[in-house]
Amino acid sequence: MIKTHMFEGIKNKRVLITGASGGIGSCMAKLFAGCGAWVGLHYREESEKKEVIRILKEIQKKSGKAEIFQVDFLDSLARKNLIKSFIKKLGAIDVLINNAGAAFSYKHFSELDEKSWDNTFNLNVKAPFYLSGEAFNYMKEHGGGRIINISSANVKYGGSARSFHYCASKAALDNLTVGFAREGAKYNILVNSIRCGVIDTPMRTKIKGYNEENFKKRINLIPLKRAGKPIDIARMALFLASETGNFITGEIFTVAGGD
Repeated sequence: MIKTHMFEGIKNKRVLITGASGGIGSCMAKLFAGCGAWVGLHYREESEKKEVIRILKEIQKKSGKAEIFQVDFLDSLARKNLIKSFIKKLGAIDVLINNAGAAFSYKHFSELDEKSWDNTFNLNVKAPFYLSGEAFNYMKEHGGGRIINISSANVKYGGSARSFHYCASKAALDNLTVGFAREGAKYNILVNSIRCGVIDTPMRTKIKGYNEENFKKRINLIPLKRAGKPIDIARMALFLASETGNFITGEIFTVAGGD
């Protein structure tokens, strides 16, 4: 029997979204909760708490269900407890969305310090690797699940001289997608990547050395001549996480306006 609502299967699923205080993460959280999922809102810094609470209240006001989790992924000891805490509070994990990510510097590669390189890889690769592994072990014993990695369309071009390190980390994340998908297929654990194009979010304002002039120049390179919106990524994530993605794994989808 064909269901009238194409995302009906996401109802009551337990979905952990890392980096849920940002533009894409918060949009995904509200979209998933609006479709009946029980959402975990992860954030990193104390300064983000007020925004996450605002998102939580907005979800609850519309009768949605959500919980808050604060973990700094640069702290490996704290990171190790996130999946366990999520399962303990929500009872299971059906979907993990590795959305948290950042470039810790926008300096030319000849001036990039090792700490910025290490932090970028620790956040964009190491944290998703271990979080996926822990979620995978649970899903393996409970009938399967979904893991969705949020990557970057710039991986296709290697990035600029100021973003090699960021793009390299996202390329590594895409590689993890393929590896986890191959291993997860036998357990009904479906793993995919979404390569985001230029999306209009506050993230660019947090990258030291990146400015609005850079942003406008980048938009001009996009065939559709505009930046994407967080909802564009959120809808793709919902598609992959729900029953519409039942026969999709190991794939890398680009949502970038033709870029």
